[in-house]
Parts: sequence; C-alpha cells; structure tokens
Amino acid sequence: MRLMTFTAPTPAQALKAAQKECGEDALVVSTKQIRKRTLTQPALYEVVVAIEDAPTSRSVPRRSEREKTREERGGSGGREMESPEEVLVNISEAARQISEIANVTEREPSKPKREDRVSTKERDFVGISEMAREMEELKAIKSELFKLADKVKLIQNMVWEEKKPASVGNIPPEFAEIYRIARNSGMDPVHLDEIMRLTLEHMPLQMRMSSETVRRYFRTLLRKMVPVRLEQDFVPPQKKIMMLVGPTGVGKTTTLAKLAARYAYLMEKKYKVGIITLDTYRIGAVEQLMQYAKMMRIGIEAVVDPPEFITALQTLQHMDIILIDTVGSSQYDKEKIEKLQQFLASNKDVGIDVSLVLGAPTKLEDLRTIYRNFFPLGIDTLIFTKLDETRGFGNIFSLVYETEKPISYLSIGQEVPDDLLHADSDYLVRCLMEGEAKRGGE
Repeated sequence: MRLMTFTAPTPAQALKAAQKECGEDALVVSTKQIRKRTLTQPALYEVVVAIEDAPTSRSVPRRSEREKTREERGGSGGREMESPEEVLVNISEAARQISEIANVTEREPSKPKREDRVSTKERDFVGISEMAREMEELKAIKSELFKLADKVKLIQNMVWEEKKPASVGNIPPEFAEIYRIARNSGMDPVHLDEIMRLTLEHMPLQMRMSSETVRRYFRTLLRKMVPVRLEQDFVPPQKKIMMLVGPTGVGKTTTLAKLAARYAYLMEKKYKVGIITLDTYRIGAVEQLMQYAKMMRIGIEAVVDPPEFITALQTLQHMDIILIDTVGSSQYDKEKIEKLQQFLASNKDVGIDVSLVLGAPTKLEDLRTIYRNFFPLGIDTLIFTKLDETRGFGNIFSLVYETEKPISYLSIGQEVPDDLLHADSDYLVRCLMEGEAKRGGE
C-alpha cells in the first residue's frame, strides 16, 4: 500500500482530484489545511489517500477505463465534474460501509466445535492465548474504524465550510458542525465568533480529536452564557411581589396564571397568592384573569391609577406572593410605558420585582429594541414564552449575553399550569442544539 498526496484550494477539490487519480476505493488517511487564505493567495488543503500497490480484480477502474467501459456499453464517453453534494454522497456511503465493518468486529469469534478441541493443557493454553490476541486485535481495529468514521464526518463538514460566507473566518473542521447549528439558530455571528475564539484558546488539543468532545465543550460554554435565577423558598413575613411587563401578544396574562397556580398548588411549599391587574384597557383580559383567580380561589384586585394600586397592595398585604399583570403595549408606545413607571414610582419602598416577558420566536433585533425601551422600568429578570413555536433559540442566548439579565421562567405551551418551567441553562442548550423545545425539561 502506498500514500499519495493531493492539494487544492478547498477540501472538496482535493477530494475530487484524489478520486479522479486513484478511484473510489482509495482510503482517505487525513485531510488538513496547510495554508490559510490571505489577501494575495487562496487557502490550501491537503488530502492524503492510501492505495494498493497493485490493482486487484475488485478495484475500481480509473476514469479512462470507466469511460471506455461506458463507450463499449453505448454510454456517454465523458464524465461531468462531481458537485460537493455528490462528494457528500460518496463520503456517506463510505461511512455506512465503515459502520457495517465495525458491527462485524463486535461479534464474538465463533467457538470451536467440541470434536475440534485439543485435550492437552498446552494446546488449550495456546488456543486461549491466541483467542485473547485476536480479541485485542479486533478491539484495535474497531477503535481505528470509529476514528475513521469520525474523520469522514469531519470531511462532510469541511465540504460545508467551502460554502460558508467569507466573513466567517477560518473554522477548524472539528468545529464546523456545531458552528453551523449555532449560526442557523439565530445567534448573533459576533457572539458566536467570540465563543469559537474562547473554545480554540482554552480547549485542550487532545480533546479536539473527536467531534463529540468538541460538542460537549461547546455546550459548557453555552451554559455559561445563560444566567438563570434560582427559585428559592422564603418564609413569611417575607413577601414577593412580581410585576410582568412586555409587548402585546407575548402571553403575560397566561404566564401570570401559570405562576399563580405554581406558587399556590404545585410547589413543595404552598403559598398564599394574590393578583393585581393593571390591564383595564382590555375587558377580555380582565375577565380571563378573574376566571383563573376564581378557579384557583385566589384574591384579585383590578386598579386604574397609582392611588388604587397602593390600596390594592395594602388589601393583599397578608399574601405571601402578589403577582401584577400589566397592559400589553408596543415597545414604541412611550406613553403606556411611562404610565407603568408611575405605578412603580408610587411604591418605591415595597420592592417590586419586574420581569420582562418576551416571545421566543421574536427576531433578535426586535428583542433588543423591546428590552431597550422597557429598560427604564428597572428590569430584574426575563421570562421567555412560546418556546414551542420556534426552532431557533440563538436569539435568546445573544440577548441574555448582551443584557446580562437572568432568565427566571420559560413557557412551552398554552396549558395552565403545566407548560411553565423554571429556567434551566442545560435545557436551553438542548433546545439550541436539537432545534426543539421538549416538554419535561425540568
């Protein structure tokens, strides 16, 4: 067996050259970048393949022989250049064959028939030693095959790397898969590049050999991007007052009802809960919340102006938790946001925790605008709703990374009270990597 080296500006072109020269039976030994792209010259990739010294009857004929065979059969005399997609198909077929070989190595060697066994202790000892040696060899072969399958996967991602935008920069092939997943999730490219830079700087070299270890390390960095507020018990006379604010249509009223049921019935310690609604603009919203309060046997107060707000807080002062629903307003409606500021200013000494409720499907640029315009209210935590209505969660990571505000709760559906989760960074990382918000996340 001998080794041949091929170079080209892209991995796909190098693979095509190797395939053209050596045929499809050639084994890819390694693929690496040997020169980075600069302003004056393109990047250079090297592909090393191994081929048999002498052709066998099972080897694939070279291009000229295949063309001759096609002509004899009445086929086309030429051959079109393969596209990157065709290269991926060939690589995938190689991966399938590698998997089949690996499965064969997992089978135990067949036991000799009773009549073939040698009765002498010496032959038994030799046979056992030979079997042990063969098992070690099979394990070594299996290990090499798994490494080769992982390299095939890396080559697939390198073909994608050829198509990525020029502004991305050089991404090592081991990181191409997770880079593509995170980029497609809606994360700000600037934040993603920063994560990649930190990963490349701090990740030990020996961990980069496997795409699985790279993925685990990347998940760890993502978890550190997402601060969460832990849900802590408190003992009366301690009191918790939460105000939910945010734009129209994100589900503040439904989220408040879920929180009321959670604190009153679902937690290990049952709390006395009261509700105040400032959303008197929508009759339907008030009726909906009053219906929830009636079903849960929770006291509710509807107020219109700051003096009534003070009275409502005094009426519910014996409650452990007071939840405040507010009118939904456009992030550009400064008048309504200023009205909420008046309610908060009238009770500065009370200590109201303000949670900004945001919809997960909202674009990152809109999330930034909403946060910026509601910021004067003194945002303490973030609540994200409608996680079940999106497949991209990178916008959540980017907003939290920029604002450094912790997430307190996540809503994954309309069911009250079941579809509310306490924020968990591991769960959000799974959502981003898998592209789906699954129930039972806590």
